[in-house]
Amino acid sequence: MARRNEAGIENLSARQSYPEDRFDHVRHTGRVGAHRVTARPRYFWQYLIAGLLGFALLTTVGILAVQGIGGTGKLPLAPSSTKSGSASPTATAKLDPEATIAILNGTPTENLAAALDKIITDEQWGKIEFSGSAATTDVKISAVFYSDPDDASAAAGLAEKLGGVSTYTSTDYESYGVRLVVLLGADYKGPGLDEAAKISEGNADNASNAEADGAADATATEPEVNPETGRQINPATGLDIDPVTGWDIDVATGFPIDPATGVPTDPATIPPADPAAADATAAAQ
Repeated sequence: MARRNEAGIENLSARQSYPEDRFDHVRHTGRVGAHRVTARPRYFWQYLIAGLLGFALLTTVGILAVQGIGGTGKLPLAPSSTKSGSASPTATAKLDPEATIAILNGTPTENLAAALDKIITDEQWGKIEFSGSAATTDVKISAVFYSDPDDASAAAGLAEKLGGVSTYTSTDYESYGVRLVVLLGADYKGPGLDEAAKISEGNADNASNAEADGAADATATEPEVNPETGRQINPATGLDIDPVTGWDIDVATGFPIDPATGVPTDPATIPPADPAAADATAAAQ
């Protein structure tokens, strides 16, 4: 036992023979072992549910936005997967002269609907029931719309004659009461453009002529008046006109000049043409 104690003392003495360092002055707290932060639980299901709710919210907002655009009153310009404005299946193009048609001009080009109206009527491509302006003038895509699937061939035939425009099924134009609706947009290159330009030019010429005629009529109906006598002046002779006889008045005598003789005549010797003229002559005297 004594040997063991002596050995322990020798070992302690040996350990204490080392020089001191910073570990010899560590403060003792009584804690032993490793101390780690307890891991927090992962909320996986919360993240998953939040992601699904966000996706559903964005999808709902997108659907409402599309429906809002469709409800602004603008015409359907492109095919969609809904019943209104859906793309037409391929159909054999076959004109139907008995198909009723409405033409809507969705471009700033004036008289385009009227020009196409005349062409379709003259060529017997169908029967025009209405032609005029669309709800807006900024339509981009031209198309032929129909609601009855049986009119697919007639729509394709008319679209082919109009330069190969697209055809779509739609129920948005049923209020026109026709089988086919032609919507003209900015991409339209079919018949009627030249004719519309000619109509516009003719209308402009007619307006200019009417304005010129109106100016001429206004000039003709406004005779010149002598400011000194207040009588109208004959533009052919430059003489005052007698208001009773309608003859020119001689400057030297002041008598009306008889157009039959060219001689100034005393108004008292001129028989009145009618009682009203006689009253006027008496009042003047």
